[in-house]
Amino acid sequence: MKIGIIGLGDVGSGIARKLAAAGYEVKVNNRKQPDELALKAKELGATPATLEEVVKDVDIIFICVPAIAIPLLPKDFLKNVPPDVIIVETTNYYPFRDGGIEELEKGKVESVWVAEQLGRPVIKAFNELPAYALEHLGKAKGEDGRIAIAVSGDDEKAKQIVSRLINDTGFDAVDAGSISESWRHQPGTPAYCTELNAAELKKALAEAVKEKSSSTREFAINKIIKSNPPPSHEEIVKLHRSLFTENAQKS
Repeated sequence: MKIGIIGLGDVGSGIARKLAAAGYEVKVNNRKQPDELALKAKELGATPATLEEVVKDVDIIFICVPAIAIPLLPKDFLKNVPPDVIIVETTNYYPFRDGGIEELEKGKVESVWVAEQLGRPVIKAFNELPAYALEHLGKAKGEDGRIAIAVSGDDEKAKQIVSRLINDTGFDAVDAGSISESWRHQPGTPAYCTELNAAELKKALAEAVKEKSSSTREFAINKIIKSNPPPSHEEIVKLHRSLFTENAQKS
């Protein structure tokens, strides 16, 4: 299976590294100069590509850029991509970083908004884990303590394919429902940055409260920004778990 990844922040890089290590053919693109991109791609075990090249002749395209960058992507960059190519997006909206995106501030589901911007249906996955967990905490299938990743979307076949990728990167996949339900694993919910197993994640998804998610998100990010020194990975997970009674018991 051939993979194209746009955006090489912590999440995009982590996905590229894990999928390349699992034997997938991975092409990557970001906004860096070609020589810098080539060095990064070599480090990840991937092939550097232009934006036009990274979406050509692939089975899955990952969009791993901040919400603020989604509208800045060329409007027609997916025009020649066949409709059966799966688009996976990993966006998490943070107003302090992305500015106030009016539709999201009014409550539109982030992945619905992303799909509208791209003009293509999307699958939401790989967004709720800290980058450290994605890179370092994967385990073999059936191993105790395996962390789960939520998958949302309206195409059941596409979700199954993305779930196989999740398994190959060392995590269990949990079906989180339609794309309109993808808010259940966005920032400010019990699923986000809490590193849960499959059973725990299913429960967390069910207990999410949309009306509370934005205030919880802002509380958590303010705590992290004001921390001096910056919190460790373990401290970030502990903070997010502490926001929800059930998860706090695991802290």
